[in-house]
Amino acid sequence: MTRIGIDLGGTKIEAIALDDDGSVLRRARVATPAGDYDATLAALRDLVADLERSVGAGASIGIGMPGSPSPTTGLVRNANSTWLNGRGFVDDIERMLARPVRVANDADCFALSEAVDGAAAGTRVVFGVILGTGVGGGIAIDGVAWSGRNRIAGEWGHNALPRLAPRDLPPPRCWCGRAGCIEAYLSDPALVAGHRRRGHAAADAAVLAAAATAGDAAARESLALYVDRLARALASVVNVLDPDVIVLGGGLSNIDALYEAVPSSMARSVFADAVTTPIVRNRHGDSSGVRGAAWLWPR
Repeated sequence: MTRIGIDLGGTKIEAIALDDDGSVLRRARVATPAGDYDATLAALRDLVADLERSVGAGASIGIGMPGSPSPTTGLVRNANSTWLNGRGFVDDIERMLARPVRVANDADCFALSEAVDGAAAGTRVVFGVILGTGVGGGIAIDGVAWSGRNRIAGEWGHNALPRLAPRDLPPPRCWCGRAGCIEAYLSDPALVAGHRRRGHAAADAAVLAAAATAGDAAARESLALYVDRLARALASVVNVLDPDVIVLGGGLSNIDALYEAVPSSMARSVFADAVTTPIVRNRHGDSSGVRGAAWLWPR
């Protein structure tokens, strides 16, 4: 069985065709027609046609997207690609492709990819974390993406940062309209903005992390604060879900210091006598989301 997975992002749409053992048969990528819903649907249709023509076979279709379709109305909500919100995306794309399509939040697809044949393969309960321009989370259980009753399972980035300390105040505003969201503290732009508010310059999080590794005191202070906040936020996940493994993805997952510093710091906020939850780097990198979309149709 050939599976096509599509990662519908805000700036690009990536598609991949996989065979049953997860080998890549074909990849394709186009720019997202940002702001144009009809053109977005047409781009998805054309990508599917291109991949099926290239592999010479029909395929199942899975799509990872920002936000999620409401189980009540069927309309997309919570997407930062705002032209998708309020639209009957699943019905529209199924009509256009003339077949069933499985759709999930992009962070759920990331978690699924790493659970099936990535860094968390062989474990039962996986929490996948996206740390990048935004902050998201997804859950996979026994190799299946778990979206929950309201299809918001894993939407960790829009919980409030727990155990606020004086240096966390005032809580920053989030794009969702609330203040104090985990995303507003832990995204790449939030890390850099906080560093600048303390009077220091950094082009982006990668530059800041490199400066911290090189011994820059201000950068080390900003990174230590980030580690503390990430540890508090992940401790809340462990207290509720207690996953077998936490997998980090997104640009900030490339900061090596997180994998040693966060677990030891997290233990202070977990309601247990010992915390053994591993925090690991993703295996599939930027391809995790699109691979996970393909695996929405199981083996």
